[in-house]
Amino acid sequence: MAPARTSAAPAPEPRTEYSIALDVAAASAAFFAAASAVTGFFTFLNVTQTPLSLDRDFGTKLSYFIGSIPVGQSWLITTLLAAVVTVLCFAVRNQTALVFVTVLALLTLLPMAQQGHAAGASGHDAAVTALGLHLVFAAVWLGGLLTVVALRPMLEGSRLLPVIERYSSLALVSFVVVAASGYISAELRLATLDNLLTGYGILVLVKVAALVALGLFGVVQRRFLLERMRSAGGAGGRSFWWLVGAEIAFMGIASGVAAALARTATPVDQIAASQLTDPTPAQLLTGEPLPPPPSALHFVTLWNVDLVWLLVCSFGIAFYVAGVVRLHRRGDRWPLHRTILWIAGMLLLAYITNGGVNAYEKYLFSAHMLAHMVLTMAVPVLLVPAAPVTLIARAAIRRTDGSRGPREWVLLAVHSRFATAISHPIVAALLFVGSLWGFYYSPLFRWATTDHIGHEWMIVHFLITGYLFVSVLIGVDPSVHRVPYAMRLLLLLGTMAFHAFFGLALMTGEGLLLADWYGAMGWGTSALADQQAAGGIAWSIGEIPTLALAIIVAMMWSRSDARETKRRDRQADRTGEAELTAYNDRLAALEKRR
Repeated sequence: MAPARTSAAPAPEPRTEYSIALDVAAASAAFFAAASAVTGFFTFLNVTQTPLSLDRDFGTKLSYFIGSIPVGQSWLITTLLAAVVTVLCFAVRNQTALVFVTVLALLTLLPMAQQGHAAGASGHDAAVTALGLHLVFAAVWLGGLLTVVALRPMLEGSRLLPVIERYSSLALVSFVVVAASGYISAELRLATLDNLLTGYGILVLVKVAALVALGLFGVVQRRFLLERMRSAGGAGGRSFWWLVGAEIAFMGIASGVAAALARTATPVDQIAASQLTDPTPAQLLTGEPLPPPPSALHFVTLWNVDLVWLLVCSFGIAFYVAGVVRLHRRGDRWPLHRTILWIAGMLLLAYITNGGVNAYEKYLFSAHMLAHMVLTMAVPVLLVPAAPVTLIARAAIRRTDGSRGPREWVLLAVHSRFATAISHPIVAALLFVGSLWGFYYSPLFRWATTDHIGHEWMIVHFLITGYLFVSVLIGVDPSVHRVPYAMRLLLLLGTMAFHAFFGLALMTGEGLLLADWYGAMGWGTSALADQQAAGGIAWSIGEIPTLALAIIVAMMWSRSDARETKRRDRQADRTGEAELTAYNDRLAALEKRR
């Protein structure tokens, strides 16, 4: 978290809080790179039991370890990425470019998450996702606190309070994510409450206690320290250092326990599907056993939690409602139907990414297609009329100190050249249609089906393309592209024609997509019949949102005409129908010339 740049006149050789924060980040990245290299080296010595030497055989074994063994590759990638982040922190000072450096820095932690669970074992994707989120947000939480401590001598007077308030909000989000991801990780590795009495379970309880203490410190920080600083004009004094010291101490305990957990055997064995005595084809392909036969009840009761999207939807609802509450407290109104639509859209997105559809998506092409149609057609139809960009612009606090908050970042993103280009009606329609053919008839389909990262990318891609296209048709947020309503209907009909053609191609086709995956599941239903059912879903279910969009566009067109008619009537009343009189005079003059 880089604090804002001060507006004071720079001294010779300026060392502002902003640039010093980047220097702290660079030094931290350099330390992380060195620590990763050392850890990878000692991991090699521990795993291979090779004595330290300087001979050629030692170098050959080390090269093979970091080049061919997954754990060695992970530490090599982590070290290289950390080194790149170090250089970029020194070289980059632009706030916009630093977003990409920040993303790269967070990605540096993900290879370590891959080491925390056996590949091919049951629950591998959920375990890696939970551990990755745990590492990233714990680093944001602890790293942000240490950065504030390092910059404390510079943050005098009115500068300290806003930085602490911003960090407090960031710490709250991090606490929620760390707690949720920690719960998922513990559940996967403990399985039953009885295992809490094992050595691994006791360490989990110690970590939970440290996390609860950190949560209490967060409450104290928000309710007492910040209030005291506001009343004292921004001065923190002893209260600041006492609270920070205690928080760092408990973070150290939690981090130490986490390191101990990483080296402690779990009560539940992590056995890859290939090592089972009699694995099914589905287990060999997915690492998971087949779910129960699909039925309406199972689509409602079965759950396969994707923590990323569960958190996205939860925070999406919480932040939206918080924005609406802030507007109401300020005396501004916000349409109730927008709030209802946003919550409904987020709940639908949460179900598609965590519910029964997600449970069957790896095994049935028809379930995958159902998820695709809902993500591109149904969810955006609910989210777009909720006008989230307008809400952020009105509810989020405008910053005046040169830094960027949620409002500034969102407005910068939606007004960027890239966003302007992809939100053009023609481009949005081409992306919407092209995604069907470009995704299913390319290696992207295999990647999204067999790899969890590909699956996450697929969800993001379908959501964005659907959101862009629906925004062109019924968007209420400000946009540089406003097309006539007749053109909107033509775009809708044209894209839906390609959509229907794609569905018919699947319904009538005899070639099986991903035959070595969907055709090898050992499911009772024929893979080709299921693929043809998927085509029927693409053709039929896609038409329902299309009809809804057409009706909404027609209603917006009618209301626009009504508003234009009223505007002309008011203008005529003000001017005494001067425009109509002038028009009649011109016609009369032309008639006289004849």
